[in-house]
Amino acid sequence: ATEQVIVADSACTGIDNIAEAITLLELNNWDLVAAINGVINDCCIFRMAPPATSSSSSSPPSSSSAFCPVLPSRHIVERQPRMLNFRVEYRQRTVEVVVEEGSAVGEIKHILETELQVPISQMQLKGWKSGDVSDVTVLRSLHLPKNNSLYVLTPDIAPTASTSQNSVLQESLNQNFLLVISHREAQRDYNLNFPGSRTIQEVDFIVKKNICFSNNQEPTEECADVHMVSDSEGDDFEDASEFGVDESEMFGMGSSTGCRKAALMPENSENESDALLHFTAEFSTRYGECHPVFFIGTLEAASQEAFYGKARDRKLLAIYLHNDESVLSNVFCSQMMCADSIVAYLSQNFITWAWDVTKEANKARLLTICTRHFGSVVAQTIRTYKTDQFPLLLIVMGKRTSNEVLNVIQGNTTVDELMMRLMGAMEIFSAQQQEDIKDEDEREAREMVKREQDEAYQLSLEADRKKREAQEREQAEQLRLQQIQKEADDEKEAIRLSLEHALPPEPAEEGGEPISKLRIRTPSGEFLVRRFLGSTKLQVLFDFVASKGYPWDDFKLLTTFPRRNITQLDPASSLLEAKLFPQETLFLEAKE
Repeated sequence: ATEQVIVADSACTGIDNIAEAITLLELNNWDLVAAINGVINDCCIFRMAPPATSSSSSSPPSSSSAFCPVLPSRHIVERQPRMLNFRVEYRQRTVEVVVEEGSAVGEIKHILETELQVPISQMQLKGWKSGDVSDVTVLRSLHLPKNNSLYVLTPDIAPTASTSQNSVLQESLNQNFLLVISHREAQRDYNLNFPGSRTIQEVDFIVKKNICFSNNQEPTEECADVHMVSDSEGDDFEDASEFGVDESEMFGMGSSTGCRKAALMPENSENESDALLHFTAEFSTRYGECHPVFFIGTLEAASQEAFYGKARDRKLLAIYLHNDESVLSNVFCSQMMCADSIVAYLSQNFITWAWDVTKEANKARLLTICTRHFGSVVAQTIRTYKTDQFPLLLIVMGKRTSNEVLNVIQGNTTVDELMMRLMGAMEIFSAQQQEDIKDEDEREAREMVKREQDEAYQLSLEADRKKREAQEREQAEQLRLQQIQKEADDEKEAIRLSLEHALPPEPAEEGGEPISKLRIRTPSGEFLVRRFLGSTKLQVLFDFVASKGYPWDDFKLLTTFPRRNITQLDPASSLLEAKLFPQETLFLEAKE
């Protein structure tokens, strides 16, 4: 931390960024003096001052121990660029490349073209953590660590050899070899036919893996002796019984005293998920934890996971079929399926489902499952492969109407070839996926428009319903009020008629009793004129006015001058007592 602060001191080095200071220290292997001398002008060499002591505190510092005076920023020289190391593998060769961080990917290819004699146009540079990159991509933009590993693929270039070597090699590749494998501790021999295309390293690996690793033995140089005899030299070894085994015995199929391994999958397992859990655990035990992530579940569930999600989330389905009776299984698993590049590529782009067909019962069950999900053609294809062609890797792509097997990869392949075939399948899948994404986006857009239209229509229906209900409620309320009003009017009319019938007859103008003639002005401007006896009670006058539709509860009867409210007088008093004699003009006024 102290070195970082010193280098990041702008007064000393002109650097005020901790990240730049750390980069500078890395370039100088965390040598503080070398890091600072690298950025300060050559005229001033930075040296560490010794610790101050009491004896030296009073004496001036010497030129050899003092710190250099601070230089202005114009004396700071340009810092060294960050260098990146690349370890590039191509077939049997490894090339170390060192370039500046500011270089482009194409500059690495130019260096490799000179070293490997491979044209850039036929070179594929793989292993970038961010996926494939173009030649113009600047390395700094990839945020790479100091040390990196890449590999080169050249699918269009076959391995080269001289003319004479080619003829000899071709002749050897066409021959079959009988390998006699002697297991000393088990005291038995094994016969194994191998094509001439198989390498010594592969043979050695298979022998030690299958012979020596059984019974928990460690592989040693003395574990087994291998004698190779060409079939062109005679028929001396055609009869396998000469080597102490029945000719029906194959590699890994000897008697109980021979080599045995724990099965990857138990026979007649009722639950596919349990069988896959056992397969994954045993696979990890045999070949290590670095292997593809096997889907735990039925093949139908794996297909659903791979094919039937959103178009952008769909993947290819890789079905790995293992057979312990095949001599290729251990090499394929350890060198192909557990290769870092293959594991990463499968994990990113595939759903990987596995099954062990070593046992006939498990193989029969697999064929039934494949027939149910992919049809009889796939099951028949699996049947055509012989034991020594296993393991198989089926690449399946989901389509709109059916599932299609794009490729069947056999066990006799290399990492480069396997990667190329996986990438080829991905190219086909990516093209189909883009079409599916486009169709899905268009379908979702149409569904969204339809959904919006349906929502708008439902909102309109809801608004109409509420409006209709409000109108119905209003009409119902009006009818109710009208009914109430009608009942009230009917009641008033009945009261009016009863009052009208109860009124005494109007007296004649000439009679023996005093007559009072009253003129009553209504609010509408009409006049009610009637004669009453002077002795008539005010109640009769009020009933007369009420019989004309002006009940005294709602109207008051007033005199003109002086203004008096007759309705406030005692209804039992007579007209004479109320001084409404011999005639009087009154008017009706509604009560407030």
